[in-house]
Amino acid sequence: MSHDHSHHNSSKKLGLTILLNLGITASQVIGGILSGSIALLTDAAHNFSDVISLVVSYTANRLAKKRATSDKTFGYKRAEIIAAFINSIALVLLSLWLIIESIQRLLDPQPVEEKTVILLSLIAIAGNGLSVFLLHKQTENNINLKSAYIHLLSDLMASVIVLVGGIAIYYFDVYWIDPLLGILISIYLIYIGYDLLKESIQILMLYTPVEISLDEVVSTVEKLHPNTRLHHIHIWKLNDTEIHLEAHLDLNENLSLLEFQELQLQIEKLLWQQFKINHVTIQPEYNRGDEKDLIVQD
Repeated sequence: MSHDHSHHNSSKKLGLTILLNLGITASQVIGGILSGSIALLTDAAHNFSDVISLVVSYTANRLAKKRATSDKTFGYKRAEIIAAFINSIALVLLSLWLIIESIQRLLDPQPVEEKTVILLSLIAIAGNGLSVFLLHKQTENNINLKSAYIHLLSDLMASVIVLVGGIAIYYFDVYWIDPLLGILISIYLIYIGYDLLKESIQILMLYTPVEISLDEVVSTVEKLHPNTRLHHIHIWKLNDTEIHLEAHLDLNENLSLLEFQELQLQIEKLLWQQFKINHVTIQPEYNRGDEKDLIVQD
């Protein structure tokens, strides 16, 4: 499948999941009010946050397809990272608010119309299950779609928990279980939201990818040619699929341009094979009296 076709397919599936979640949210809000269920309203609020996050993801997914221009030489390749950053913050903040609401209800349990809760949670499970199925194959190497997928997966799990709560209330009249489940759902959402937030911040701040050891990269490159020294190194992720490296390479002899070009091709091939670094910029140096530290503060 081509990259463009994959993007078109993911945009189409995102659009469908938006419509599904709008329907689920509307039914849960009405049902939550009628039944008095805080867990159902919690799930509705979470579903609505998913609608917003899916719209953000959809917009970013569309932007990422735009071509680079003279004033945007990278195009919109980081749009999806920004979307994942926004979505993860929204998920954490919403979960904190839901914990506060659930604690208040836990201190003062209210009667719940359990049959409505059970029915609507089953509807939500069906809708969220379909949404998760639609996006599952689109999440590989795409943090934006991964953030949308995790939102939907957490929705599915939350709806299952709400269903369990509704059944427990129906058989045992334990109304306190409704806000307790709301708290448990929210804690789980904070946990997964934090991981997404951390990953998106690392990319936006140009951190060295966690899976890459700077020392290993240096030793790998320096073994290709005797008495060379790699320094002034930067390694970062532009997005989910592009890892960039730029560095200075101190040479012990005055290589011709053709000789250095051959050496650079070897470096590029090795860095791709061992570290999946696919954009390499090497500045050759010979008898240049600059700093030779691995990391140089520009």
